Amino acid sequence: MSDKTALFENKKIRSVWVEAEEEWYFSVVDVVSALTDSADGRKYWNKLKQRLKEEGNETVTNCHQLKLQAADGKMRLTDAATTEQLLRLIQSIPSPKAEPFKLWLARVGAERIEETADPELAIDRAFETYLRKGYTKEWIHQRLLSIRIRNDLTAEWDTRGVRKGMEYAILTDEITKAWAGMTTRQYKNLKGLKKENLRDNMSDLELVLNMLAEATTTEFSKAIEPETLSENIQVAQKGGAVAGEARKSIEATSGRPVITRQNALDFTNVIELVAEIGREADKDK
Repeated sequence: MSDKTALFENKKIRSVWVEAEEEWYFSVVDVVSALTDSADGRKYWNKLKQRLKEEGNETVTNCHQLKLQAADGKMRLTDAATTEQLLRLIQSIPSPKAEPFKLWLARVGAERIEETADPELAIDRAFETYLRKGYTKEWIHQRLLSIRIRNDLTAEWDTRGVRKGMEYAILTDEITKAWAGMTTRQYKNLKGLKKENLRDNMSDLELVLNMLAEATTTEFSKAIEPETLSENIQVAQKGGAVAGEARKSIEATSGRPVITRQNALDFTNVIELVAEIGREADKDK
């Protein structure tokens, strides 16, 4: 695990990255204190926790207790929550500072319903989001194409009986190892990433080769029609190997590695991102 401290409304928010879960956990007491201006965030959280338990709120029971550095410098067990759990808790906090987040959650929910009726809206919003993050239009077009190619692959996996979650992850790792020479987690570690999307931090060439690997795997799967996970793994390895050979050829000719430590954006703590979202929602009121 690795610790990090962010600032929200000029108050410290302690967080810890749990490698095994690939998840950031945040101190609930710190977030509650920041949102309520409570002199004793722990006491406020204890009262809120009791009320939520009585209401049958599962978010409270699902909170982890993790060791975070206390004010006295000692590591103490502290209630910690994921981003999703925090957003659910925020909805239960009666505070003016929590209102922008509630408005944002309502807006996001409405947008998701709209996108279900008209999927093209999701593409348009994704394009605008990438533009705001500073990506070039050329890169964004490639990224959106990579999403379609990935969707084609997962649709093919569904046809072959591959289960979402662990089996998707296993096959993705096999494809990545075959073309990039490392697992997805090792690739993210190389770029200094944690929760961020790996494809969002790929260069044009990395993204193209990853698309080649996944598109080839889809075509091989349609031709071979694998029936078991073991057979799907072999197909994934073959598909990734095609892009792997292309990578080696490019590197041999250019004399430079295709895969680098460079990433598109510096890491932004989730709390800092949520704070920005809150400010945007506040403007819309």
